[in-house]
Amino acid sequence: MIIIHPFTFNPYQENTYIISDETHECVIIDPGCYSSKEQELFSNYIDQNKLNVKKLLNTHGHIDHMLGNAFVKQRYEVPFITHKLVVPELEATQAYGALMGIHPDPSPNPDQFVDEGDTITFGNTTLEVLFTPGHSAGHISFFDRPGKNLFSGDVLFQGSIGRTDLPGGSFPVLMKSIFDKILPLGDDVKVYCGHGPSTTVRQERVSNMFILNHAPEN
Repeated sequence: MIIIHPFTFNPYQENTYIISDETHECVIIDPGCYSSKEQELFSNYIDQNKLNVKKLLNTHGHIDHMLGNAFVKQRYEVPFITHKLVVPELEATQAYGALMGIHPDPSPNPDQFVDEGDTITFGNTTLEVLFTPGHSAGHISFFDRPGKNLFSGDVLFQGSIGRTDLPGGSFPVLMKSIFDKILPLGDDVKVYCGHGPSTTVRQERVSNMFILNHAPEN
């Protein structure tokens, strides 16, 4: 059984997740820790709980989700894993950040690429990789099937969906990801979003107006 510890970091109020299990091994999803205070809060949790960081995962490469990539990679010396189409997003963050007054350390290059059907293991835990583009071209989500926990990045939010007006975004593609990959996981799946509170597949299926108003393609 996994332990999920969320942090909300940086000016974009991005959700960073540390996921551990009974072995004390853990993975980090989308480290958004930007300030030294945020980095200290993040690393203190790992130290205090005697966690052994095994992998760094990015759902996608937008600036708010990678601000702590360099910090995590340097401090914990773990492999960085994401989708191959995330690389151009990571490379664009310096120019984008400058426009927004944010100056992150450049992200390290990924050590491993994953895609639909791949798995990521640590301790006694296996996360399934789902390819869920639409918010960005290379977006992936991570599914803990035994625990019914989905880490959806910026695909699905409580009562909303990820924006699709950034490079690589597409509303039809995003909705296809939601209908083909997320809703079929089951109503009792808990969704840990990239921003805002967590939700469930059932809650979004019955109340999310983007889903209710969208007729999926055959």
